[in-house]
Amino acid sequence: MDLNTLWFILITVLFIGYFFLEGFDYGVGILHPFLGKTDEERRILMNTIGTFWDGNEVWLLTAGGATFAAFPNWYATLFSGFYLPLFLILLGLIVRGVSFEFRSKDKDPRWRHLWDWMLFIGSFIPALLWGVALSNMIRGVPIDEHMTYVGGFFNLLNPYALVGGLASLTIFTLHGALFLTLKTTNDLQNRARAIAQKLWPVTVIIFVIYIFLSYLQTDMFTKTGVNPGTVPFLAAITLLATGWFVKKHHDGWAFTMTGLTIIFATITLFMGLYPRVLVSSLNPEWSLTVYNASSSPYTLKVMTIIALIFVPIVLVYQGWTYYVFRQRITKESELEY
Repeated sequence: MDLNTLWFILITVLFIGYFFLEGFDYGVGILHPFLGKTDEERRILMNTIGTFWDGNEVWLLTAGGATFAAFPNWYATLFSGFYLPLFLILLGLIVRGVSFEFRSKDKDPRWRHLWDWMLFIGSFIPALLWGVALSNMIRGVPIDEHMTYVGGFFNLLNPYALVGGLASLTIFTLHGALFLTLKTTNDLQNRARAIAQKLWPVTVIIFVIYIFLSYLQTDMFTKTGVNPGTVPFLAAITLLATGWFVKKHHDGWAFTMTGLTIIFATITLFMGLYPRVLVSSLNPEWSLTVYNASSSPYTLKVMTIIALIFVPIVLVYQGWTYYVFRQRITKESELEY
């Protein structure tokens, strides 16, 4: 395995970690105004992710930094062509972060109601647009021979990408509902479980449509490269198993299944890309790959050494954080937000 492939795998792992961890953050934020019937309940919901959300975003920052350093041409073309959706994602993340800090600054119900909905908006937009962005990456966008995006914003709003956005939105929301069944008690837990039972069939239907369109709109299952093999089927099996575990009130297993669905789906998408990182819809030969979009071998070598030192430290620290704050949040817990 060469360093180009190694760094493509490492970036894939970073996005897997981000979508798995930040996915339930998005889900909690989306459900927050609807599940919380009182101010106290809404504060409980915010506290379930209040100690985790900023640490989970580190995975995205690291993925972006790794892309910039390892594949600068990929980074440049992606951030120029996908500028508006990525800006909207960033804006959503800013609004969401501010909502955590501002909500408790004033006891006025109107003030808190405003930031409750800002948390919803700041979670809904990224949850939707990440699916749109990834779907366009594998479907193909107008990229010329100079690695320059020559399309417009509405090129990204095609039916396939929008279905991909709905797929990411529903799976993240389901993931968040199941996370709440593990972090809350009594009425909140029962409501979260009921929401999960209603969301599961909708998520399955959207994923079936998305898989069908993937066969029609992309070459990810037919091109020469890495065959995803059984990985897509594992994503489907774990998603189907989620419904059974939710029905049996096996909340931990249900949450594990949605997490595995996110992991296997992300692996499938990146395997469908490799060795490309951005597909050109104008000419397949103009697609960006792990070779024509990468940094020098020396840069990749230095980055590999740095990653081997610091990535394990970050993993241990974040694992310790989840262990320390593993308890359920109840009315008797100290409320912050």
